[in-house]
Amino acid sequence: MEFQILYALQELHTPLLNQIMIFVTKLGDEGIFWIVLAVILLLFKKTRKCGLTIAVSMLLCYLLGNMFLKNVIARPRPCSIDPSVALLIPTPGEFSFPSGHTLHGFTAATAIFLHYKKPGIAAFILAALIAFSRMYLFVHFPTDILAGMILGIGVALLVYMFIMKRNKKPV
Repeated sequence: MEFQILYALQELHTPLLNQIMIFVTKLGDEGIFWIVLAVILLLFKKTRKCGLTIAVSMLLCYLLGNMFLKNVIARPRPCSIDPSVALLIPTPGEFSFPSGHTLHGFTAATAIFLHYKKPGIAAFILAALIAFSRMYLFVHFPTDILAGMILGIGVALLVYMFIMKRNKKPV
């Protein structure tokens, strides 16, 4: 069933949409967009807790998702299983489950949303677009995306609760 979804997405391809999806997916490469945002937020006292939540969440997601789960589960990517689909981007080197792009996008978006609702909604939209691009580009299965979303949101919630609890000052 997952391949059916991915093959259906291949039917959506147009030259313009291909370029948009390549650009969107590059925003999530190495989590760089979210890392830069976290660093900027850490520079200002008013946004420091949000930046800290993003940074710690992303670090935990990297350790749990990229370093541990990907290597333990060792799920091949759709493009490795069916190489007949022409890729628009270089074949990623890591395993497929969970999607790191989605994991980091959703952990950052959740952290932002917990601190600032309106920017958080925009971050969720960007994270969802990045996640969709990974399926559109045939490098992740839908369940890779779903796992990245759930894990990313969960980690950010836990980190947020920990940071907020540690920063409460007794009256």
